[in-house]
Amino acid sequence: MESPRFLSRSDVIGLAALAVLLVVILPLSLDVFRLNLVAKYLTYAFVALGLVLCWGFGGILSLGQGVFFGLGGYCMAMYLKLEASSVENTKIQSTPGIPDFMDWNQITQLPLFWQPFHSLTLTVLAILIVPTVFAYLVGAAMFKRRVGGVYFAIITQAIAAICTILIIGQQGYTGGINGITDLRTLKGWDIRPDHAKVVLYFVEVAFLFGCILLALFVRHSKLGRILVAMREKEDRVRFSGYSVANFKIFAFCLAAMFAAIGGAMFTLNVGFMSPSFVGIVPSIEMVIYTAVGGRLSIFGAIYGALLVNLAKTSLSESFPQLWLFGLGALFIAVVLIFPNGLAGIWRDNVQPLFGKLISKRKPGSDHGNGKPFGSVADGAPAE
Repeated sequence: MESPRFLSRSDVIGLAALAVLLVVILPLSLDVFRLNLVAKYLTYAFVALGLVLCWGFGGILSLGQGVFFGLGGYCMAMYLKLEASSVENTKIQSTPGIPDFMDWNQITQLPLFWQPFHSLTLTVLAILIVPTVFAYLVGAAMFKRRVGGVYFAIITQAIAAICTILIIGQQGYTGGINGITDLRTLKGWDIRPDHAKVVLYFVEVAFLFGCILLALFVRHSKLGRILVAMREKEDRVRFSGYSVANFKIFAFCLAAMFAAIGGAMFTLNVGFMSPSFVGIVPSIEMVIYTAVGGRLSIFGAIYGALLVNLAKTSLSESFPQLWLFGLGALFIAVVLIFPNGLAGIWRDNVQPLFGKLISKRKPGSDHGNGKPFGSVADGAPAE
């Protein structure tokens, strides 16, 4: 059976290898606690995947992806918190039926903007729409005025700082510095037991593969080619009659939606959401995941998110005070030594070795020149 047009042979191999790792190897080799840690790491893979499209292909460096990650996470947390704040569960409060942090801050009625989160359907729509609309407003304000490069990166960083301050300051409506905690059930299904964690892991993997397929479709489409051309020669694309601003807005909004999905899955897996995942530091860490994996590689960014978070967990357990130094050294090493990340190391060093080994083992190969008989010229399409 032929693969879809937007999937090359290397894409199919990459999907198969990732599926074997995430669906077979990790679930069979890890206990539930470690598997839940991997699920947490994969939530950042959604952000890294969006950054590949936005930064890697489109050349738009955003240092505020934590905002969209947090928006998706807070939308899911609001629904779960309302479900956990039934009148029966909160009868000891002064005002039963509202979240506990609202009661502590002497709020006696559920705010209007919380009301839609009684519905799971509206919550899912909010996870997809709210961050995308916010990204559209930011993108339209910036890209229509041709603000880009380092200026756009600084502005997104400022937005992340503002959102963090806003969430912490509105403690009665957002939970403040503690965030939204004590999340228990999803439509009456307890998300805390081990078997629930395993189910959520596989649901998250399914969503991740859906986002990967969408990213691959964009990359191989005309839109993807325009994004790359825009990254290399923006003025030429503009002079060719294309609206550069609209393409940038699309890439930025798609990256925001991917990040929001990751944030929602983070809330489900971890059981809380706080402003510590919204600010400048987590946003920069998300960029590092992408850079380490390879900002031009969809699969590389996912492996980068997994490996950097694994290193973070290991170093935090053994040397908690040295992790930030290690993160900084890792980012410097990526910039100076392997700017294309792990994917670049694989493509430039490892893959050619496999190619040589395979060509040597093929029957009828010409050992004099190292090429098989009847091979096409370099760069020519093979039938």
